[in-house]
Amino acid sequence: MSDFLHAFARRFAALDKDNLAHLGELYSLDALFIDPLHEIRGLAALQRYFAELYANVRDLHFEFHGFDTVREGGNEGEGYLRWTLSYRHPRLAGGRLIRVAGCSHLLWNDGKVYRHHDYFDAGALLYEHLPVFGRVIAWLKRRLA
Repeated sequence: MSDFLHAFARRFAALDKDNLAHLGELYSLDALFIDPLHEIRGLAALQRYFAELYANVRDLHFEFHGFDTVREGGNEGEGYLRWTLSYRHPRLAGGRLIRVAGCSHLLWNDGKVYRHHDYFDAGALLYEHLPVFGRVIAWLKRRLA
């Protein structure tokens, strides 16, 4: 069990629009952040991304429920965090709470993450909750089932 992963998850979950300056305590200057919708290089770009994210959503919350270390030694390591994201967006799902399960693969050195790759269903996060597009996706899922 990694102390680094637990500390990172606790500090990441505490982020909000008012304390994004703390990203520099979590990520290296040259950090690479990847998810199904974005690829962001560098701490400054990551801070802009999170500022936009937090400006447009409400009730953003991460619940971490898995901490798996692949390797750890010296000042570096690799591991996975399993999580459930909950959030509300006024233009998605009628403002109702949306929950999405995902996993983050992290590489860190000297106490900071330099590569963060998130894996989740982009449809469950966003597309399925768009007014017209969501109905099309729901229809396609029923047809394929």
